[in-house]
Amino acid sequence: MTFFDLTPEGLEAFCAEHGMARYVADQVLDWVYRKGAVDPDQMTNISAPNRRVLGERMRFERGVVQAHQVATDGTQKLLIGWPRDAEATSLPVLGDGPAPSTETVMIPSKQRRTACVSSQVGCPVGCTFCASGIGGLETNLTAGQIIEQVHRLGRLPGVGRVTNVVFMGMGEPLANYAAVTNAIRTMNAPWGLGISARRITVSTVGLPAAIRRLATFELPVTLALSLHAPNDEIRRSLIPWAEYATIDELLGACDEYFAATGREITLEYLLMRDVNDRPEHARKLAELARRLRANINLIRYNEVAGLPYDRPITDAVHAFQAILREKHVSTHIRASRGRDIAAACGQLRHERQEASG
Repeated sequence: MTFFDLTPEGLEAFCAEHGMARYVADQVLDWVYRKGAVDPDQMTNISAPNRRVLGERMRFERGVVQAHQVATDGTQKLLIGWPRDAEATSLPVLGDGPAPSTETVMIPSKQRRTACVSSQVGCPVGCTFCASGIGGLETNLTAGQIIEQVHRLGRLPGVGRVTNVVFMGMGEPLANYAAVTNAIRTMNAPWGLGISARRITVSTVGLPAAIRRLATFELPVTLALSLHAPNDEIRRSLIPWAEYATIDELLGACDEYFAATGREITLEYLLMRDVNDRPEHARKLAELARRLRANINLIRYNEVAGLPYDRPITDAVHAFQAILREKHVSTHIRASRGRDIAAACGQLRHERQEASG
């Protein structure tokens, strides 16, 4: 039995099955989610016999930290390995070898502590610029494994309470819909991590049917569309799944999401030198953005060894933003964080795999 996969009802059932009073479940939830404890021996208001049962029958963490890096700007990255057993993942893990691993990143700012979490081991999309999809998809993560990432980040030195969560790590969140939405429920719940739904962002490369399904989700999370191109031709060259949905279809689904939730859409646009960062690209992107209630995040590309893309020059980035603003499009340049620790999606995992041969 693994703690982070349980709801309060599931934990109460566990306690009843092992002869513990119902209130013990509330005590355990408080110790883990409020006090950050993952060792039953630290749960001092629980009786010694009950702590012993919890230690023997309940697994509080699945993952093993394989690497912990701290950047000069305070960004911290964990590489977490997940055990190869029947309880560890929601899908069978393909092949033998080292334990599957995912990355999760803590991005601090003056007022926020943002957890960037993964939803899959690897990625099925195979974007040509991204290290996450090199080698394809290995498995989905469970809701508990997703929550565990946030909990671990909140216990890192100097972090404290996580205020924001973005599903912008490894994997396509909407391709693991049930686990992602169940994880969000626990992140948002008063008995869980207590993070406002409006401070949780789900980023997708674009699955129109899944976007419409997310529009019916009871919690008003923010939707971010990884657009990365101003037209279908460029987008198909960057994102293989773009073959299955045009930009028009994606914007239509996003418009429906806004109509259902009232939440403005974020368009993520990764700028790559001489690929999608020219003035004509900015003008076309402005046309797209003005079709719906949206803001644009411009992101400078972080180079990945072996991939044929370069980081844009600073002048080109600011010129791109200026054109969008001239067209009255709300636009921000995302600050590059953690470049000295390979903080872009999948970079650390890819580098370790390359080093191990």
